[in-house]
Amino acid sequence: MTSLVTTAWLANHLDDPQVVLLDASFKLPGATPTAPEEFAERHIPTAQFFDVDTVADAGNPLPHMMPSEAEFARTVGALGISNDTMVVIYDTPGLMSAGRAWWMFRSFGHRKIAILDGGLKAWMAEGRPVTAEVAARPAASYRAVLDPAAVASKADVLANIDSKACDLVDARSAARFTAEEKEARPGLRSGHVPGSLNVPFDRMTDPETGRMKSPSEIAQVFRQAGLDMERPVIASCGSGVTACALAFGLHLAGKDDVAVYDGFWAEWGMPGDTPVATGK
Repeated sequence: MTSLVTTAWLANHLDDPQVVLLDASFKLPGATPTAPEEFAERHIPTAQFFDVDTVADAGNPLPHMMPSEAEFARTVGALGISNDTMVVIYDTPGLMSAGRAWWMFRSFGHRKIAILDGGLKAWMAEGRPVTAEVAARPAASYRAVLDPAAVASKADVLANIDSKACDLVDARSAARFTAEEKEARPGLRSGHVPGSLNVPFDRMTDPETGRMKSPSEIAQVFRQAGLDMERPVIASCGSGVTACALAFGLHLAGKDDVAVYDGFWAEWGMPGDTPVATGK
């Protein structure tokens, strides 16, 4: 089962009842129009909206943290997805938040899961149809079982600073990583975890088309940043969204021993005693 499908493949499978298409577009707080508003205005036909802000642990003060098995199962079952359904995910720019939805499904045991190469950007660039009509599917039964190895915690990252058992890679921009640019969320310190590597998430894709780079090109991006492709990885970012773009890129490059630090800088960057480094 391929993890990346083309626009041509999707166009030929839009009416396939065994395929469910999800728009997992996401925007930072305060950005307008919001991702749900843009979805309501136009999306790929048959798509349903998968909101990473609400498919989350509502009791956790950190943004869009991983939901429970029961909550994830209820949500995706309501979208008409069973454990045997082929799920295709896209976002607006190509690979920004689609990786988050992909990672969530994978973490809960779903393997019939792929991302649309180039996302809505590539789809519309080819003149393919969009609609404001929202598809409805009958609810399905879904069973979610979380793989605990898929999720890293603050305690795991703290321990890793000394043990260096994993390579920690940060998907934020270089300016945020070095602290040249302040964090958008108020009250957070600026910088990065000592010893971490910086691979901005947009380096997974071609800037013109939004399509994924080749597996060998992706592997080279990580190697150039200093990542050892033979060692396990913890991926991180601002709040657990774009870190999953790195996890997806590494997956395409043949590397799946990757955990995501879900809360990352929204948690680590709070005032406190977690160590923060600045500069390169």
